[in-house]
Amino acid sequence: MTLDKSKKEIVRIAVDIGGTFTDGLAVIAPGNRIWVGKTLTTPDDPGIAVTTVMVDLLKQIAASRGNAKREVADVVHGTTLVTNTLIERKGARTGLVVTEGTRDVLTIAREIRYDLYDLNLEIPQPLVTEGNRVEAVERLDVSGAVVKPLTDGELNRVLDALGDLNVEAVDVWFLHAYVNDVHEQQVAAAVKKRFPQMAISISSGIAREIREFERMSTTVANAYVQPLVTEYLNRLDQRVHELAPGAPLKIMISSGGFTSGKAAAETPILLLESGPAGGVLSALNTARNAGIDQILAFDMGGTTAKACVAVGGEPLISHSFECARVSRFKRGSGLPILIPSIDLIEIGAGGGSIAHVNDLGLLNVGPESCEIGRAHV
Repeated sequence: MTLDKSKKEIVRIAVDIGGTFTDGLAVIAPGNRIWVGKTLTTPDDPGIAVTTVMVDLLKQIAASRGNAKREVADVVHGTTLVTNTLIERKGARTGLVVTEGTRDVLTIAREIRYDLYDLNLEIPQPLVTEGNRVEAVERLDVSGAVVKPLTDGELNRVLDALGDLNVEAVDVWFLHAYVNDVHEQQVAAAVKKRFPQMAISISSGIAREIREFERMSTTVANAYVQPLVTEYLNRLDQRVHELAPGAPLKIMISSGGFTSGKAAAETPILLLESGPAGGVLSALNTARNAGIDQILAFDMGGTTAKACVAVGGEPLISHSFECARVSRFKRGSGLPILIPSIDLIEIGAGGGSIAHVNDLGLLNVGPESCEIGRAHV
């Protein structure tokens, strides 16, 4: 087939950051020819590896097709940054504002032993310590009607308490806020005014669903990773536009879709399975081209290993799952998260994971990684 050279060539670039390597792919249309790039991940600043791969891909295209100016239509990015941060517990110092009387919900959880016969049962530790939880005198009933209003005096007391905690991010969680978020919005506005640099997440904006513990766990996880992800995406957006001025930066989310860098920075928990979701979609496309509609997709990374079963050419979408399990494959041993995600199983053991001897004298692998474990940004 002869290509019409009069048509303008358009380049699309995709880059995925893993615990050990950062991989990139560029496709040019018309023609749909692809180029592949790869470099070691730069844990101290992952964006360096992204731009290194992009520069390499653009050089490969120029060497092959000439130096004519080509439009980069978009840059798609997948990352395991959120997953690794939660697994390795290396997020921001986080505070939690809750309805009076509910500060221990995060610790009590569902009060379930995921292994009844394990006398040395390890319970996943909350992302926010008890000392960083602030109770607010306010209350809504189940219909969302105000039972105890959040007064200005009480709001100022909460803000003073947050200031004493020296936290980088705060999560606001009130009872029945999924029906009426008026009090959460009050706190959010006040925090932004007094602490403009502090990242803030409210449960009604992250997981507007019933089930107190799961809603709190999801929102806390979002706040825990938000400062890290926001800084990373802001710097990455600037770097991408220096190389491709007209190209929007699209971030892959856990359900397999895309969002903007700005939206991803506001709700980074949606990126929890960003990188793995891209791997599953790639496996599905490959299988579909080969006429196969039942697959087991497996992705071995530097820090984590992921697997997904897809039947009928489509992966299952889960709206509730666990991450950062302390006991592999055991439900109840992780942090519950309420977001739509491609249904995956994931463990904290990858090609760069560190082996250690546990309290029982047994050899364990992970979740610490020799690559991402040094630093994230």
